[in-house]
Amino acid sequence: MAAEGCEEMSGNGELEESSAMEAAEVPAPPPIEMAEMSEENGSAAIATEAPLDPDPAPFSLPPATEDEEGELPTDFERLWKAAHDNPQDFTSWTDLLQYCEQEGHITASRRALVAFLARYPLCYGYWKKFADLERRAGYNNKAEEVCVQGLQAIPLSVDLWIHYINLLLGTLDMNLPESPARIRSVFEDAVAAAGLDFHSDRLWDLYVEWEKEQGNMKNATTVLDRVLKVPTQMYNTHYDKFKAHLSSHEPKEVLSLEEYEELRTLCRQSQKAERAEQAQEEEAERPPGEEEPATPEGTDTEELMQKIRDQVLVNRDKVYQDNEGEVRKRWHFEDAIKRPYFHVKPLDRVQLRAWHSYLDWEIAQLNKDTKDPNQVDPSQAATEGSEVTAQPQERSEEAVVAHDDHRVRILFERCLIACALYEEFWTRYIHYLEPQSVDEARAVYKRACEIHLMYKPNIHMQWATFEERHGDLTEARRVLEALEKSLPGLAVVRLRRAALERRAGQLDQSEALLQEAVAESKEKPTLHAFYSIKLARLLLKLGRNPSRARRVLQEALEISPDNDKLHLNLLELEVSGEPWASAEAVQECVTRALAAPLAPHTKILFSQRGLQYAEDYSNSIQSVLSVYEEHQKLLNELGGTKRGAENGDEDPEKLSKSDDGSAVAVSAQVPPTMPHVPITTPPPPVMGTDMSAQTGYGGYSNWYQQPQYGSYNYQNTWNYNQGYYPPS
Repeated sequence: MAAEGCEEMSGNGELEESSAMEAAEVPAPPPIEMAEMSEENGSAAIATEAPLDPDPAPFSLPPATEDEEGELPTDFERLWKAAHDNPQDFTSWTDLLQYCEQEGHITASRRALVAFLARYPLCYGYWKKFADLERRAGYNNKAEEVCVQGLQAIPLSVDLWIHYINLLLGTLDMNLPESPARIRSVFEDAVAAAGLDFHSDRLWDLYVEWEKEQGNMKNATTVLDRVLKVPTQMYNTHYDKFKAHLSSHEPKEVLSLEEYEELRTLCRQSQKAERAEQAQEEEAERPPGEEEPATPEGTDTEELMQKIRDQVLVNRDKVYQDNEGEVRKRWHFEDAIKRPYFHVKPLDRVQLRAWHSYLDWEIAQLNKDTKDPNQVDPSQAATEGSEVTAQPQERSEEAVVAHDDHRVRILFERCLIACALYEEFWTRYIHYLEPQSVDEARAVYKRACEIHLMYKPNIHMQWATFEERHGDLTEARRVLEALEKSLPGLAVVRLRRAALERRAGQLDQSEALLQEAVAESKEKPTLHAFYSIKLARLLLKLGRNPSRARRVLQEALEISPDNDKLHLNLLELEVSGEPWASAEAVQECVTRALAAPLAPHTKILFSQRGLQYAEDYSNSIQSVLSVYEEHQKLLNELGGTKRGAENGDEDPEKLSKSDDGSAVAVSAQVPPTMPHVPITTPPPPVMGTDMSAQTGYGGYSNWYQQPQYGSYNYQNTWNYNQGYYPPS
C-alpha cells in the first residue's frame, strides 16, 4: 500500500489515474539545439489565473463516530499506537492503513486516513482511497469534501483534479441546468491552479472533450487556444487536436463571432480581388454577348470556408512556434527531474541540484522580463476566457511581472511537493515571497512548520525571528513555545525564548524562563550548570545583582562540584567586583576550586589566578607572600616534572613564544645574591566579557568550551620582577 500511495505516483506525486481521456505518447523534445536555450526569455502565458492559495487549509475532516460496524478490529489499537508513538515512521502509518483496508472497516479506515493525511497531505493516492471509501459507502458529499480538502493541500495535483471532476460527473444530475455550470467552474479552478504544470496535458484534454460532449464547440476552441500557449510535455498534440477540431466543423461553429466575422471579411476581400483578376482574363476569352454567371450574394462557399481555416492556422501557428520555444527552454530542466512526486525517501544530490537550477533559471527569466519588458513576446499574453485574435496586443510591464511571478510560484510549489522534507527549499520560497507579501511568506512558514517540518528546529526559530522582525511578538512567542513542546529539553529554544523576552523589555519574564529551566534540569547536572551560568550572567550584567548571581552559581556547584565552568564563572564574578571588597571572596572561590575534584592543571590555573589577583590588588605584602607560598606548595604537589621549567631554570636569553605567535626576549639579569624565582600567574582576562566561545545559537557543545589551559603559556616572560620574592 505504501508503494501504491507514493512510489508509483506520477507527475505531481499522484497515482496514475485512468480518465475519460487516453494519454497520448510522450513526444520527443523540440527539434532545436539546446545551446540556444539560455539566451531566450523563458515564459509563456495562458489565461490570467489567480495565484495559488499560499495557505491551504489543513485537513480537518472530523473523525467519524462509531457506526453500525461495532468495535474496531483486533489489531487496530496496536498499530494505531505504533504510528502515534513514532509519527515520523512512515512505514508504521502504511502498515496501519493497509490493515484497515484489508479489514474493510470504514470507521477504522476513516480514523487512520484522517490522522495519516494530516501528517502526510501530499500523498495523492490516499486522498483518492479516502474519497473512494466514502463513495462506496454511499456518502457522496463526504467523498466530495475529501477531494476538496485534498486539493487545498496539494492544488497542483492534476490527477486529484481529474478524480474530483470524474466524481462530480458520476454523482451530479447533468439534466439540471446548474450541473454543467458547476463542472465548468471546477474545470476553471483546476486549470487556474494546475494548468501551468508541465504535466497538465490530461487535465486540458479532459476539459476540451467535456466541452465537445456538451456541444459547446466554441468553448472547446477557447480552451484549445489557451493550452496552445502553455509549455507542456504534450504541447504538439494540442496543436494537432486544434487542427482536427477546426477541420471537422464549420468555422462559424468553432470560432467566436468576432473572429469569424473579421476573418470572413478579410477572406472575402481577398477572394473578390482574386475573382476580379480572374474575370478580366475570362472576359477576354468569353464569346461575344455571353454574360458572367451570377453568384448569389451572401453565400459562403466551401472555398471561402477553407480560406478562413487557413487564416486561422496562420494566426495559431505563430502561437504554436512561440510555445515550442518555451518548451525547448524548459525541456532539459524537466528531463533532469526524476522524482517530481512526494516520498519520504531522501533525494540524491543530483536531484536537489536539478531543482535549484530550475528555480535559478525561472527567477532569472522573471528578473530579465522585469528589466526589459519590451523583449517579451506579445503572443504570450492572454486573459481568462479570451480568444486568440489575428493581431495580438502587447502586454504591459505589469502583465509581464504578474504572469511570470505566477510561473515562478508554480515551480516553487512543484518543488515543494518533491522536496517537502528539505527546509532549504521552504526557506528559499519564503525569501522570494517576503519582499512581495509578508502574509504570504508567513503562510508558507505555517505550512512548513506545522505540517512538513514539525521536528526541524532551525526553520521554526527562523519563523520566530521573522515574526519578531515584523513586530508580531505574540506570534513569535507562540512559535517558540510550540517548538519547545514538540522538542522538550532543547536548550537553544529556551535561550531563544529568554532572549526574545529580554529584547522585548520583559527582563522579569526572561529571568523566569531561565529559572524554570534551572529548576527543571536538576537531574541533568551538565544542563543544570549550563542554565545556571546563563541565569547568573543575566542577573549580573542586566539585573545588576551580583549577590543573586553568586547564589545561583553556588547552588549549582552543590550539584556539580566537579564542573570547572561553574568555578571559573564564579571566580570571574568575584574578580569583577570592587578590589577592596572582593579579596576574601576571590580567595574563598580559589580555595573551593582547589578542594573540588578538578583536574590538576585546572587547579593550577585557579591558584595562579588567585596569586595574580593578590599581587594586583592586595594592600599587604604578607598576604601576597602567603598566597605565593600556597601556590608553590600546589606546584610541588601537582607540577611534577614541570617544576624546573616553571621556576625559571631555562636559559634567560631564550625567546618565549606568546599565544599570538610573537617572540618576547627575556633580557632581565638576575642579581647574583637572589635566586631565579618566577611569577607564574597569567595575564588577567578582559573583564566583562563572556568566557564562553561566542559561536552563536548553533554550536551548543562549544558555548562553554574553555581554551586549553596550556595555551596561557606561563613561562619566563612573566619574570618582570624575579627578585621580588624571597626563596621558598
